[in-house]
Amino acid sequence: MLRWTAATVVFAALGTAVAYGITEQQRTDVPGLATENDGRWAYPKLAKPVLPAGAVDPFDRTNEGQVHYADLSALLLPPPAGARPDKQLGGGRVPVGRFLAEFPGHQREDLDQDLVDGGLRHVVARGWTMADSTSTRIYLLRFHSAVFADEFFSAHLGGEPEAVAPLNGVDQVAPVDESYPATTAGVPSTDRHVYGESEPGAVHVRHAYITAGDTVALIVQSRKGTSAAVPFHQTVVLQNQLLG
Repeated sequence: MLRWTAATVVFAALGTAVAYGITEQQRTDVPGLATENDGRWAYPKLAKPVLPAGAVDPFDRTNEGQVHYADLSALLLPPPAGARPDKQLGGGRVPVGRFLAEFPGHQREDLDQDLVDGGLRHVVARGWTMADSTSTRIYLLRFHSAVFADEFFSAHLGGEPEAVAPLNGVDQVAPVDESYPATTAGVPSTDRHVYGESEPGAVHVRHAYITAGDTVALIVQSRKGTSAAVPFHQTVVLQNQLLG
């Protein structure tokens, strides 16, 4: 269980002694997040969902497909205090087209076909807007196994810059966000790919992908002017921990 409070930050990896829990790390251990008033959002207390009887966590050595047996909706990060929920992205299943709408029109046909052919089971999503107009959208895509998830990610979302499908509002492939504390915020058996526009236009878009076994996550935060890095990094870390 964890809480991002005024005194602590949750940038911790899963330990073998608590195979399905979330641990804490002091915020002063995290580069760039050592002061109390750094713009963090007040997320509610979080805990991983209880697994069905007899199920194992996705990275147990007996789980060859690295399947998340928990309800995928229960693995979505809840909105922080003060958020206005997105009624269209309420935390349940959404059509594949809603995920594809995050990409330019000319990208969608190939993405859609590979999702159909590539073992996609379903998509869940949640969104909200904060008082400063920062918009957040999180999508979790569950595939039949980690192999299918990795193939889709590698073909369209990861790899070399020219293989990465740009998001709406991003004129060119955004560079890797070097300010993200990847070393201290890492979760074993998962990967994070965090991006930030180097020359944002009227709307600043930050986004990240997380690959975790059979699941691929897309996190998008955008705001007119400048989208702050701290709440974005915070959101990525907490969503990563729920999937790890």
